[in-house]
Amino acid sequence: MNLEEQLIKKAYFEELIENSTDHPVQILSELYLEENKKEVADFSYIRFAQGEVYFHHKDYEAAIFKWENIQNELGPWAKKNMADAYLELGMPETAERIYLSIEDANTPLKMETNLQLLSIYIEQGRMEHVIEIIQSAVTLDPDYPEITEIARNFFEEHGEWNHAISLALDEAVRTSSLRWFSILEGYITAGQTIGKHPMYFNQAITILFSIDSSRFEQFVSVLWNQYKDKEEYLDWLNNFNSLFLDMDVSSEDSWRLLSNLYQEAYFELINGTHLIKELTRMIPIHLTNWLKITNTSNALFASAAVMAWSERFPSTVSSTVVRGAEELILNAQKYPTAKEDSIQLFYTVLKWAEENGIESGNLIKWNIEELVDQESHHLLLAGIANSSKDGFINVALGDDILPGPTSSIIAFKNGEETAIREVTDTEMTDIENSEQFHQAIGVRRQNLKKETIIDFTFPNEFLSVNQLKMIDLPEVHHNQVGNHVIYKYIHFADSLLYFINAEQGLTDSDKEVLKQVNIQVPTLPIHFVLTKLEGLSNEEESRVIEKTLSRIQVYCPEAQLFVYSTNSRRDRVVKDFTEFLQSFLNSKTISDERVTKLQHFVRKSIHYLLDKRLEMENNLIESVRWNEEMVSKLNGAINQIHDLEDEKKRTIMEAYMLIKDEVRTEILKDVPNILRSSAEIIKADSDFSKIHIQLNEEMNSRIQDYLEETVMKKFYRELNNWIASSKSEFDQAQYTLDEMCEGFNMMYGEERIKQECDFKILDDWQRDADRMTSGIQLEKMNFLLRYTPAQVFLKSAGKLFAVMPQNNTLLYNKYKSYIENEDYQEAADKISAKFFKQFEMFEKALGRDVTLFFKEPLRILNAAVDEAHQHIETNKAELEKMRVKPEVYRDPLNLFEVQLRQYEWMAAAGKQH
Repeated sequence: MNLEEQLIKKAYFEELIENSTDHPVQILSELYLEENKKEVADFSYIRFAQGEVYFHHKDYEAAIFKWENIQNELGPWAKKNMADAYLELGMPETAERIYLSIEDANTPLKMETNLQLLSIYIEQGRMEHVIEIIQSAVTLDPDYPEITEIARNFFEEHGEWNHAISLALDEAVRTSSLRWFSILEGYITAGQTIGKHPMYFNQAITILFSIDSSRFEQFVSVLWNQYKDKEEYLDWLNNFNSLFLDMDVSSEDSWRLLSNLYQEAYFELINGTHLIKELTRMIPIHLTNWLKITNTSNALFASAAVMAWSERFPSTVSSTVVRGAEELILNAQKYPTAKEDSIQLFYTVLKWAEENGIESGNLIKWNIEELVDQESHHLLLAGIANSSKDGFINVALGDDILPGPTSSIIAFKNGEETAIREVTDTEMTDIENSEQFHQAIGVRRQNLKKETIIDFTFPNEFLSVNQLKMIDLPEVHHNQVGNHVIYKYIHFADSLLYFINAEQGLTDSDKEVLKQVNIQVPTLPIHFVLTKLEGLSNEEESRVIEKTLSRIQVYCPEAQLFVYSTNSRRDRVVKDFTEFLQSFLNSKTISDERVTKLQHFVRKSIHYLLDKRLEMENNLIESVRWNEEMVSKLNGAINQIHDLEDEKKRTIMEAYMLIKDEVRTEILKDVPNILRSSAEIIKADSDFSKIHIQLNEEMNSRIQDYLEETVMKKFYRELNNWIASSKSEFDQAQYTLDEMCEGFNMMYGEERIKQECDFKILDDWQRDADRMTSGIQLEKMNFLLRYTPAQVFLKSAGKLFAVMPQNNTLLYNKYKSYIENEDYQEAADKISAKFFKQFEMFEKALGRDVTLFFKEPLRILNAAVDEAHQHIETNKAELEKMRVKPEVYRDPLNLFEVQLRQYEWMAAAGKQH
């Protein structure tokens, strides 16, 4: 046991007692006495040893006393021992103060001191101090016995995962111990390292690679899976690829885990969620690393990915890597999931299109779905005009299905029940009967712009026996040779059956069509049907057949020829044609070629969506322009209605005021005469003391009768005429608005605008007219009971002279003269005002009523303006988004195309074996 170990265990005293059998206290006391005899005595070593003995015998106070004044090199250890004694005495604060006061201590002493402080802080629950002490101790001497184990256990027990991870990482790097790498890997697997930047593990990754490649792969795989689906995933890929690029890796080693992760990550990167600018620096390094860990047994994906990426982004991958990929792909094994992967890519593209609000097109979907079904052979039927192709199809299918050549593509398929659908790019419609079918196929229809597939499923023995789908194409006319639909569907067909008219032979148009087919799909089997051989002798027929066969084999050396005559019996034609088909139908070839065809339509769908973006942008621009134009037209219409409203207000109100003025004038003219005519009730023998009262009653009575029998009836008639005239004005306004609606609806292309005015206003007016003219009751007026000088004189004279009969004649003449010559204009004005008083509210409401008549049309137009403005704002915002970041739309499709190109490389490589 060396000195440091003795000091740690408080066994220094054993050096002094030299294995004596006497008690240590006795021996040390004797040594003390001997030392005291010296001229210069040094009791430090003996006192230090005595303190140890006392401590072991739990005499802590005596031990402290012995250690208090030691000043030699054992002084720091004496201090530490004193603190130990105080700790045993249950005085941790004193112990802590002494531990902290120790200076200039060597490493073992510092470590022992730290361990003691650690026990104090743990006991007191002072976690910050515990962690500080542990970190200090590990930093001071990580090799000190069990210090790292103590630290790890504490960190794990108290959930201090950051410290535990840091400890494991530092120790793994420092010691290169696989045990510490395993501990760190455990933390990663448990998710304790989530949130750590990928660079945090760089040194550990690099060191582990140099120690054990197998453990390296396992460790990296665990880290890789931690970062997957996290925000730091791209950082991880960039960081690890940079590290791995400089590592010397042998493809002969097994890198199964890492290779799978590289493959999975590559497809995640190009799945359309990332922009190309994010990937152009990352992918080349990723591919380079992936390729260097692959070998000939698993090289197909990696090498094809390199080839596809380097084609789309030339010079981003080094030529050495590309050459290596070329060599690997030539020797790669067959690609077993080509069909499934291509279909999956198609549905990925469809899902992306759906998430971006884009219609992917029914025609391409239909082609893909039909190609997936490999139970049936796709036989494409085409030919020049007048080749009797429609008649041959009817014979083969055993029914007069086709009334003549059509302008649609018709796919005849066997099925348990009859089901016919019309498929266009934008819709799929069920066809219920033959009339609808004939209309759909468009017999001799000239409108060929809208590509249509008629999907015709029905129970058919011929199709079933031959496991056949027959796709009939429109005839090829000489002006369509360069752009006929045949060039789209040769990529769908397993073989092409081309019809030739024997009377015309192989025309220049036929030759051009066959040439283009061979250029576009050189592997497509092409066979021929020769028609219209009626009226020929056997010898002539043989010459025509031989000549035709020799000519078609110039263009299609493997072609076979079937001869069809309309005079032949149907059962014979079907039997011969079945034998003819069986000579070239090959299901194995179909399976291999279908992958290429699927990939063609996947590419077509990608290009379709790329074109759709331009179409969407153009549609948005056109929509903005159109809606702006509509806003202008709608506002113009709104102003026109306001003008019409003002015009109708003016016309209707002027007509009403004219009636009112006429009636008022009549009242003002007639009332004075009626009042004057009241004088006829005055008689010579009248009671002139009361005659003024009688006269006033008579006047009121006559005015009341006049108003009811004459004025009111006339005003009612005039109001009815006015209402009828107003209706005519409103009808004219409605007619104007109807014309306006028709114009707008033509622009909208649908019955969107309907402006119905409120004709109930007329009913309200009629009701008001009936109510207000049903009768009138004016308050009695005081025509002769007023206090004018003339009236006062007459009334006084009547009372005074009425007792003297000789004065009656005088009074009679005076009264009669007064009544007949009075002005009465003021009374007429009052009567007129009272008569029209009940019509005041009606008159004031006329302008408001006309406004209500036009309220709904204005509301509809204003709503249309608001809707157009909303469309303009929405479409402008969408246009801005498309123009600011066009790559958000374009990049995913380009990446889908890279993935497709990879599958094409893989499919081509598989055909080598």
